[in-house]
Amino acid sequence: MNWLKQQVANVAGTQEPVYGPSAIQSVAKQAQTTPYTELQPEDLKWTAMESTCVETQVFYLMADSGHIGMVQVIYSNVAGIHTTCQFNTKIFYPTKNGKTPTPLWCSDALDNQGFDDRKLSFYADGCAVTPNPDVTAYTVKSAINESSIVNLTVSRTSPGFQVGTNGKSFYGTDPQHPWGTMRHAFWPRCHVEGSIITKEDGAIDFQGRALFIHALQGMKPHHAAAKWTFADFQSPTYSAIMMEYTTPPSYGSTVVNVGGIVKDGEIIYAGATNTAEHTESKEDKETEWPEPKAVKFTWRGKTKGGEDVSAELAGRLGERLDKVDVMAKVPGFVKTLVGGLVGTKPYIYQYSPPQNLALKIKIGDEEKVEEGQLFSEATFIC
Repeated sequence: MNWLKQQVANVAGTQEPVYGPSAIQSVAKQAQTTPYTELQPEDLKWTAMESTCVETQVFYLMADSGHIGMVQVIYSNVAGIHTTCQFNTKIFYPTKNGKTPTPLWCSDALDNQGFDDRKLSFYADGCAVTPNPDVTAYTVKSAINESSIVNLTVSRTSPGFQVGTNGKSFYGTDPQHPWGTMRHAFWPRCHVEGSIITKEDGAIDFQGRALFIHALQGMKPHHAAAKWTFADFQSPTYSAIMMEYTTPPSYGSTVVNVGGIVKDGEIIYAGATNTAEHTESKEDKETEWPEPKAVKFTWRGKTKGGEDVSAELAGRLGERLDKVDVMAKVPGFVKTLVGGLVGTKPYIYQYSPPQNLALKIKIGDEEKVEEGQLFSEATFIC
């Protein structure tokens, strides 16, 4: 009966019943015995589910020029009835003469989408996201929007990881037959080269560092998570990343956190024993959401060799880069996914503090402090 109620909620978009925390099997349970596994090429295959899902490959870019960018492919299926794909580009511009230009945002529906035989390459008219033969780099090309012509190559410089054995949290009252999933796979530390050509600024050179994430929400997004916090920290030596979400009350407002710290050629730590905290917030009067003003991220675990690892990144966020009204920005298919639920008002707050923040990391008895750039998002859905 619970399965039937969930399916009705999935199709209609209505709020789910309260199943309680036992109805989510967090990836943290896997991580108790297997903190993480290094990604293999098959771990980056597109699932392309034929039931309700949102699957995405997203590349976060930090250019040496000071530009911050994001390029993303989204594959979405609504109740097995309708499949839609979208290509998104966003560019945040560095501040000049005390002024910060408005971010560039482009979102375009894709036609004639498909995958190669291995389901590692995605393609559509005017757009392709393809790995090299040994799947250590991706080339992202898009000419579907003349305001944002993308030609980038992102190459990992450390191993990728997924938390636990497969990176998945499962939703459902019967663990053997879950009705939903959440999965994240990361390349935390990458080199990016290439450009995004815009109408106003011409070719913007995006040479710098990047983070690649392949994510799957195998259910309606607002059924899987009520809020998110995301951190992407890049410094000369370290990359520290974190993705935390809190489920709706239907699943006991359970907190799931995955993340890790790497350096070139090595995963220092990855797992589910991390925390994300908004140490200071202020109510946004327009949305009534608690907009974060300061944050603290902590990682705690062990290296592959068994040494203790602890790290902290904390500080003020400064002025936000953008506030995204998701229902106003996203295409119709996502509105269909989220529609019908009273009280759903998703907003994304995006930040990159103008002053570098310092990662404090201790491995065994050795402590180090290194400054770097943080890009962070706080998402509130319902």
